[in-house]
Amino acid sequence: MKWMNQTKPLAFDLATLALRLAGGLLLLHGIPKVLNFGERMNTFGDPIGIGSTASLVLCVFAEFFCTALVVLGLFTRYALVPIIINMAVIVFVVHGAEPLKERELPVMFLLIYSALFFTGPGKYSADGLRGL
Repeated sequence: MKWMNQTKPLAFDLATLALRLAGGLLLLHGIPKVLNFGERMNTFGDPIGIGSTASLVLCVFAEFFCTALVVLGLFTRYALVPIIINMAVIVFVVHGAEPLKERELPVMFLLIYSALFFTGPGKYSADGLRGL
């Protein structure tokens, strides 16, 4: 498989960097959840039946901690899994009955993170520096 050993072009690495930075906009949703964690524990939704506190913990983990790792490009593919699951729950369960226009933002995040999962973080990332 000779194609696997070819060097990736600069455009690919810049595109993956741009995707990671665009995906970092999810922090705008994660930071308020972290800052108001105590207030939201009992009022947060329970879309998959595990309890509102557990749902909030998983959501904060994905939207804040995992997103920060993705922006840095550190343990990127591992960090993407909880985010992709979180976005899939939002798109298909929480807002599943709503029209696509109402689900546009989480669908966009789901596509960005799915693309990053398949491409990897690129050269300009902590993983790229480590050779992962």
